[in-house]
Amino acid sequence: MYAGNNKKMLNMLILEILKEYTDAEHPITQQEIIELLKRNYDADCDRRSVRNNIRSLKDMGYDIYTGRGCYLAEREFENAELRMLIDSVLFSKNLSGTQAKRLIDKLKSFGNRYFHANVSHVSNLPELFHSDNKQVMLALDTLNDAIEKKRKVSFTYNRYGADFKLHPKRDEPYIVNPYQMVANNGRYYLIGNYDKYDDLSHYRIDRMTFVTMLSESVKPKKEIKEFSKGWSLPKHMAEHIYMYSGESVMVKFIADKDIIDELVDWFGRDFRIEKEDNDKILVTLKCNERAMKYWALQYGGHIEIKEPKSLRETVKTAIADMARKYAE
Repeated sequence: MYAGNNKKMLNMLILEILKEYTDAEHPITQQEIIELLKRNYDADCDRRSVRNNIRSLKDMGYDIYTGRGCYLAEREFENAELRMLIDSVLFSKNLSGTQAKRLIDKLKSFGNRYFHANVSHVSNLPELFHSDNKQVMLALDTLNDAIEKKRKVSFTYNRYGADFKLHPKRDEPYIVNPYQMVANNGRYYLIGNYDKYDDLSHYRIDRMTFVTMLSESVKPKKEIKEFSKGWSLPKHMAEHIYMYSGESVMVKFIADKDIIDELVDWFGRDFRIEKEDNDKILVTLKCNERAMKYWALQYGGHIEIKEPKSLRETVKTAIADMARKYAE
């Protein structure tokens, strides 16, 4: 309950009311503020005090509109920004259901009661797939610290079994040089190096448990083949669309002209287009060969791989295998 004699608290209480009850479409009058102060905080106040405290808040830097009614014009987050953040949490596959709900509740607290009504659908949506790994947030913190301090990490890497539970892929922990964390297709990945090799590997963070920062320093980047050639994160992500590790190759394929939107979505703008005819284009780009195989199968009705020959034969074999399975 509000301590009625503590007048220094009054401007903060008025600010809370402006945050909770107002926006550009919902201004309130001084009388309404007086009534809310009494109802919510048992605080007595007159119009003069409300006016003086709002002036004081404006002097403190708060953007408060005063005219026919008043409202808080600027917030930590705009409604559209909050909605985007909430949707990104809601559809994240890295967080457990409990973690996602807790984070969404925190984000909702930045909005007023009218924003809450606009996102009420969040609690009514059917349960989406979230990670079973309760250590994801801890893993993210540990990996972030290790990257900043340039230290190696150890972790248990897991995969799902037939019981739909995570099980270690091997008994001994992975020891990895961590360099970068990225989000791709709704999941977090660690980009790192396994000491035995000189290339980059990708690890699903929601599949990691018991992540520990070690005292040993990471391998210098100059010893990693991809870094030594001049590394670019956007380029790396465009070439590793499914986050498979390994070499990238130059790929040429014929595509329907009307899937250029999809090409940009998947590969960015770092590819070359040559016209074939009115409806077809010849596309040249660089991509991880294994990832390109699965992408080609996904868009098989719209593209035809021409080069490299090894990739064309791999896709051809996969299509033949599928055709046999569906022959009867």
